[in-house]
Amino acid sequence: MYNWLRNILFLFDPEKVHYFSMNALRFFCSIGWVKLILKKLFEANHPIVCMGLQFTNPVGLGAGFDKNAAYLTALEVLGFGFVEIGTVTPIAQDGNEKPRLFRLPKDKALVNRMGFNNHGADVIANRLAKWRKRNPTSQLIIGGNIGKNKNTPNEDAWKDYEICFDKLHPFVDYFVVNVSSPNTPGLRALQEKDNLKIIFSILHHQNKTKNKPKPILLKIAPDLNQAQVDDIISLCHEIQLDGLIVSNTTIDRGGLATHESFINRIGNGGLSGLPVKNKSTQMLQYIQSQQIGNTILIGSGGIFTGVDAQEKIEAGAALVQVWTGFVYEGPFIVKKIISHLNK
Repeated sequence: MYNWLRNILFLFDPEKVHYFSMNALRFFCSIGWVKLILKKLFEANHPIVCMGLQFTNPVGLGAGFDKNAAYLTALEVLGFGFVEIGTVTPIAQDGNEKPRLFRLPKDKALVNRMGFNNHGADVIANRLAKWRKRNPTSQLIIGGNIGKNKNTPNEDAWKDYEICFDKLHPFVDYFVVNVSSPNTPGLRALQEKDNLKIIFSILHHQNKTKNKPKPILLKIAPDLNQAQVDDIISLCHEIQLDGLIVSNTTIDRGGLATHESFINRIGNGGLSGLPVKNKSTQMLQYIQSQQIGNTILIGSGGIFTGVDAQEKIEAGAALVQVWTGFVYEGPFIVKKIISHLNK
């Protein structure tokens, strides 16, 4: 059924289809009896405690899908154990010029160069506050993925992360520092160890001043070289990182089935989906093998099936995130993955 629907949806602009589909789902979930039927249909239980948080299941939705915390109820209905909102920046920004999202069906992949388009920390914090008030019994774990504005110089980037951290802190369950998107100029330079130490030392200091400190994680790129990965591992020990998300999108275009001329026409952007699967899993395995203490690993990249999720877990992931797999596999992806894990 979904394959048939997907073929129709894939005839239209990817970004417009995204908002059309999610707005439609949000509408149906606003109807009480429809929401109850859908929730039962997509129910996926596999409880797990991680980072001191109780998850209904270990399958989450990666950042970039619900940038503005606009679809939390609908995504909870679809069975997600956690949803990562954002990337959120202090000031609202439109992101890069359109078109900026592209499908590569032959590779089961997407290319995006969205550029941290979001409504800004104040608006999103207010939206989260209202959602929490309306849904006091919700078990959905919400992560806050935070970044810097495009025009903020790297030497001042820590200020942007601190602003977002303070504004979102009362309303999210954990944080992710995003320095690995390829779509904000210069951002990946912040993955260097000295830059990360500045950002995390400030956030850890702020965290200690809160009544209820929140886990703070780092999301890394799959394109890091060996020395950079080893620096990240060293950082895990030095500043006691709560977790790593392995990994973000790649800038590598090697081995794709999609014709090179189409790839060239698309241009720059982060590649996600099946082509990232092995690279992210190998990085996950290596980091896990280096005895990183209490640092939790979240596996992301190329997860379409329960087998894919199981591979990430066996490689060291406590939790997994989907994104491109959700687009290609449809709304039953969480239920199918959890059915496999429950076996």
